[in-house]
This record gives sequence, C-alpha cells and structure tokens, in this order.
Amino acid sequence: MLAVQIKPEEEILPLISAKKIFIFECLGCREVYYPTENAEKFIHSLKEQIVGRASLDYLCNREFANEYIKAYDNEIEKAQVILVFSCGVGAQVVTSLLEDRIVYTCCDTVYLNGFQGLTAKEFNCEQCGECYLNYTGGLCPVALCSKHLLNGPCGGSQDGKCEVDPDIPCIWQQIVDRLAKLGQLGKLEKLGAPKNWNVSLTS
Repeated sequence: MLAVQIKPEEEILPLISAKKIFIFECLGCREVYYPTENAEKFIHSLKEQIVGRASLDYLCNREFANEYIKAYDNEIEKAQVILVFSCGVGAQVVTSLLEDRIVYTCCDTVYLNGFQGLTAKEFNCEQCGECYLNYTGGLCPVALCSKHLLNGPCGGSQDGKCEVDPDIPCIWQQIVDRLAKLGQLGKLEKLGAPKNWNVSLTS
C-alpha cells in the first residue's frame, strides 16, 4: 500500500502566491490512503484563489483524467497554476495532459508495507516521500533517471539520450526543456539540498 501526505504549507504557498488556481483532487484507489481532512483544510485556506476544482477517482488513468480536463476547460483556462492532490502518478498524468500549464503537486507519496496495486504503465512513482515534481516541471528524476540523479544531467548523455541506455531519452534533458518552455529554469536552483532517503521505499 501507499499513502499520500500533504506537503508543508511553507513549501507550497510561495509557489502559488497571488495566483489563480485550479485544483485536481484524486479521492484514491483502494491501495492509497488519502488525508481528506488535511487536504480539505488546506484547500479551504486557498478559497479566494480557486477558480475551479475537480474531484475524481483514478487520476492515474490518463484517458479518464483527460475527460475531466475537457469538462473543466473554461475554469482551467482562467487558472495560472494547477494544483494536484494525489500520488505522484496522478500529478505526472495531469502534467502530461497540460503541457503548457504550470502544475504543482501538494502531496508527498510514502510507501507502506502491503499489497501494491497496478499503476499506469506510462508513469511511475517511487514513493520516495519527498516529491521533487514541483522543481522538475512535473517530470520525476527519481523514477526516470537511470542513475537517480537529482541535481541535473550526468554529463554522459548525448543528443538527449541516456548514457546508460541510448534507446531512452535523458529525463534531465526533458526537465530542462520543459522548465525553459514554462519560463521556470530558476526552479533548478532549489535542488541543491541532499535528499532524505530515509523516508523512501528506494532507500
């Protein structure tokens, strides 16, 4: 099983200050613990900024999530930032569907012992307990970098391809390209602190 926990407000609030927000909230599958009360309290504190909200099950299902995006298109157009309350897979799915939008996750995903359900094939969350998606354009280096590097490309990648496996793209090149497209390259400066692997399934 896995659990999501709401990120500290001091991590999220500077990212969304004075911005109009649309919220996606995944109510969770059977394998996920979702802190409903904490999420509602945080969402309520943002009510003056919220232009729309969609609550659904299985945000990790790309086709299903896309139907909600179409249904809330007018509200999403008014938003400057998309906030996602879900596990890391759900946040990555929303990012992939809204490539021209700034998407932030409000949750960290934590591993719990027990049965692990099947997740969307295109995306993966390592349940590292300290989600980096807000600083990497919604693309996860923990799950997608062959070397699990967290401070940029290794220097061995060539023409946007991974040094370890030239058949796959370098995720760090994709991260840099996406942040540049969104005018957010400065986010990379936030990645200097060492990761706390003690909270991670991968430790």
